[in-house]
Amino acid sequence: MFLKRTAAAAFSLALLASPYALQGQVDWPVTDLTHSGMDEPALNTLWQGLAADPHKDIKGVVILRHGKLAAEQYFNSDDKATLHDIRSATKSLTATLMGIAIDRHIIHSVDDPISTYLPGLPKDKRAITIRDLLNMRSGLDANDEDPATPGNEDRLDESTDWMRTVETVPMKTTPGERYVYCSINAFLTGAIIENATKMPLDVFAKQALFDPLGIEAFEWRHVPINRTTGQGNLRITARDAARIGELFLNDGEFKGVRVVSRDWVEKSVANQVPISFSDPFADFYGYMWYSREEIVGDGRILVHFASGNGGNKIYIIPSLDMVVAITSSAYGTNYGQRRSQDILLRILNATSPQ
Repeated sequence: MFLKRTAAAAFSLALLASPYALQGQVDWPVTDLTHSGMDEPALNTLWQGLAADPHKDIKGVVILRHGKLAAEQYFNSDDKATLHDIRSATKSLTATLMGIAIDRHIIHSVDDPISTYLPGLPKDKRAITIRDLLNMRSGLDANDEDPATPGNEDRLDESTDWMRTVETVPMKTTPGERYVYCSINAFLTGAIIENATKMPLDVFAKQALFDPLGIEAFEWRHVPINRTTGQGNLRITARDAARIGELFLNDGEFKGVRVVSRDWVEKSVANQVPISFSDPFADFYGYMWYSREEIVGDGRILVHFASGNGGNKIYIIPSLDMVVAITSSAYGTNYGQRRSQDILLRILNATSPQ
């Protein structure tokens, strides 16, 4: 398998059934830290520290290793059934849904102009491709780190018609030229999927992704007019975040069922765009998934991950056959991302290669 080999607005709950749905909640065989090749005293110290964290906004940590549930800890009133807003980690799921739509020939190619699926788009945006959206290189004057840009995410939140607002955002650079992180790209990705499938993004997600993974409960924000926030505000459990990680760890298969193509998984986590110049927590960007080599001991460990505001993470560690999902409500803080990276590094340092 590729990965293992290469080391506010209302929410809508989708209720449609899928012929690919697994029967009931999918749980893993349970093991303990020692049998998982992990340092139990070191991790117990980590759990104790997180429980005592004065910020009171760390919520959950789930560790899968070798297809088994090795550890699961919850804090600050959350538990395994708590739905949690994973913020921009949602973008990685939206990109996955794009892959499924391409696999099913609903959408032709990442090289299609977005205007193919978004009729009425202004002429200045017709050169943007789906690939440009997935790589955060659309060229739109939109930067989530710069509130002065016309396409800043806050402008969307203030809008009464998100698509019309996006259409007014001017171009700043040539599409495909420059990486700039902006939520508009993921929103447009979701809008393309909605137009092509002729169904809301959350309904397609339930049928094509959540049902095959056994994800039974979720909430996904809807915004004006009749759109789902493909860029964020998906609420799932920490366990279900881990299921997404396991899907990618296993090259797009889950419990023997092919959910998304191996080719899409490979490209999603490939080192397509260097971003370390602007992101202190990542080296490369793929199709809305990040990659980084973490220094552990005397070596480096490759990690792929989805990332959301506040430290929400889905980490995939191929060389250790491991997934780590972290939920956190440290939204808008300057410590949430650092804390999650520290949790990951402590887990990696406590894990033996076996």
